Amino acid sequence: MSPDEPAAAAGANLLAASCPLPISDYKEIVLAHGSGGRLSHRLIDQVILPAFRNDLLAPLHDGAIFSLGSARVAFSTDSYVVNPIFFPGGDIGKLAVHGTVNDLAMCGARPRYLSVGFILEEGLPMEDFWRVVQSMRTAADGAGVQLVTGDTKVVDRGKADKIFINTAGVGVVPEGVEIHPTRAEVGDRILLSGQVAVHGIAIMSVREGLEFETEIASDSAALNGLVHEILRVCPNVHVLRDPTRGGVTSSMTEIALSAQVGIHLDEAAVPISEEVKGACEILGLDPLYVANEGKLIALVPAGEADKVLGAMRAHPLGTEAAIIGKVVAEHPGFVTMKTRVGGTRVVDMLTGEQLPRIC
Repeated sequence: MSPDEPAAAAGANLLAASCPLPISDYKEIVLAHGSGGRLSHRLIDQVILPAFRNDLLAPLHDGAIFSLGSARVAFSTDSYVVNPIFFPGGDIGKLAVHGTVNDLAMCGARPRYLSVGFILEEGLPMEDFWRVVQSMRTAADGAGVQLVTGDTKVVDRGKADKIFINTAGVGVVPEGVEIHPTRAEVGDRILLSGQVAVHGIAIMSVREGLEFETEIASDSAALNGLVHEILRVCPNVHVLRDPTRGGVTSSMTEIALSAQVGIHLDEAAVPISEEVKGACEILGLDPLYVANEGKLIALVPAGEADKVLGAMRAHPLGTEAAIIGKVVAEHPGFVTMKTRVGGTRVVDMLTGEQLPRIC
């Protein structure tokens, strides 16, 4: 036996001992691992976190927050694989810019700079790529950020799906702002900035060829301006979250688990359009689990809620804002909801995937 063999055997034994058992439940990655629901969290908790665990990653915030000299910086990254790449109200490029800007804003940061990585499939029409790039430029200008570095790769025809985009971003967190999912406190009021499920249904309506009297267009938008107005009237915001993959209920469950508090929602208070409600009924979807790309959830002290609500409604992206629930001491780690008919039910993350490839 060579001197290296005992060390190699020890390494293999260590790897086998640390391999998370639930991998045996899924021998391969399935679409639901990217849904933002229970399988996504299991993949992170049992595969990714054990390999990379550190103090900045552990909170699983929308971005990492750390100090560089005297400045506090937020850093976030996201990837976009939406299908189709053009849809009512937007496209994959606009979505990529807005998504990373919003992740930084949910950390309380003022977004400044972005990077972009393009993975292009051979055969993608050059005109389509040009449209995506121009859309990203318009979105970046509108959000007040600059794209300062990036990379481009091309893969063989049939080895991707037209175009995938990764964006990463950095922003500066103002002094005194401490936004974190563990800061949810009993008594906090939960505010939602507008109608839910719009983005997911806009994507699905194109896929399924559904037509409505009024076109349902994606709500994709940069939320940093709205966050600025919220923080202007209430610097002591406890939690911000944009309910993208997994929708409102998955985001609420994540917060309840992070802070170990209970959350109680009022279904009747959640804004939803009749068109979206009807589309969800046709498709058999629960709108509270459908992704949004231009909405945010804010948890604020009860005494600040009306002031924050007023500031949100005064902003173009928050005109339909509403208080949809509160943080409670009961059932820590769980979310309950008062239904429209007056009952109460427990809501949780989905295990599977309602709408794949929507962001």
